[in-house]
Amino acid sequence: MRASPGYVVLLLLPSLAWASSGDRSKEYHDCNGACQSKLCIEGATPLSLPLRLTRWTCVDECKYSCMHQLTDDAIANHRPVEQYYGKWPFWRFAGMQEPASVAFSLLNLWAHARGTRKIQRYVRESHPMRRYYLYWSLVSINAWVWSSVFHTRDLPLTEKLDYFSAALAILYALYIIVIRVFHLYPSEPRNRLTLTSNPESPHPIAHLVWKWTCVLAFLGHVTYLSILPRFDYTYNIIFNLVVGMAHNLLWLLYSMPAILSTFRRFPYRERSYRPSFTGKAAVFVIFTTAATGLELFDFPPWGRVIDAHSLWHLATAPIALFWYNFLVQDARDDGWRPQKLEMAGGSFWRITCGESLQPPAALRRLR
Repeated sequence: MRASPGYVVLLLLPSLAWASSGDRSKEYHDCNGACQSKLCIEGATPLSLPLRLTRWTCVDECKYSCMHQLTDDAIANHRPVEQYYGKWPFWRFAGMQEPASVAFSLLNLWAHARGTRKIQRYVRESHPMRRYYLYWSLVSINAWVWSSVFHTRDLPLTEKLDYFSAALAILYALYIIVIRVFHLYPSEPRNRLTLTSNPESPHPIAHLVWKWTCVLAFLGHVTYLSILPRFDYTYNIIFNLVVGMAHNLLWLLYSMPAILSTFRRFPYRERSYRPSFTGKAAVFVIFTTAATGLELFDFPPWGRVIDAHSLWHLATAPIALFWYNFLVQDARDDGWRPQKLEMAGGSFWRITCGESLQPPAALRRLR
């Protein structure tokens, strides 16, 4: 997931410098200066409509042309390909700076939209986690929208919208795993048809404190990065790394063997209750960590189109589909439903809000 999660994406690794070896070179400055003197001062042919729509300027066009001229020369003479302004040289398409990353971001967006429909279809409306999963889906979709925009055109505003949306998705993923694991969702009210309320739901104050802790953490994160004269990339990485690791750790604890269980996984089952599918949470952590590892193997883009970052985006899409399947399986487990109470003279059933009031099929056949 950019979260993915999705959402969950655990690391955001932007460029850590304003300048790179390519744009610092004398050859680049000479080329850029000559291009701007010819195209931007004398007034040459205007840019195409796709470039104008994606906010390319004459100066940007000169930077782009010189970057690829020098890259062509480096490849022809078997020299290393240089980075420019913290990025590898990419061939653009229809005004998009990094078309592969845009395409794979949209693939992730589709995966979360599909997961949203799956939650809506297969998780009952009365399930205490349903709304949290749906909110997380929307937060993840928003993150991948802005990822697509940012990779289409790298501007200060699109950069912040991408990073802030990704941080929100990662933090919200932590928010809901704490609610899921420690059962901080609001308990169902008692009524005459319910013999007991959710035994694991604590006082509402715990849910309220956790919610506002996350809200204030996100607001503080955004405010800090917004008021600085320069974007603090190192802090942004650390923030997302810490939040993502905490999220992964809790899902690993969830998937531990029954003998090592430290908490009750499901509200209406004993602590040792561990369905076989719980191990999928650990598989998810392994997959997301491996996918994130692609960011560590940075390399010049193949064909000036595919780089490690775009491959990371490609890898997270099937992981998101896998994760939604797990969430549905977890939500449909019988551990969310009260068990039969054996009492003298007959059997009674606890009934949860929103479920059918019909007795089990075996009892209906005895009528």
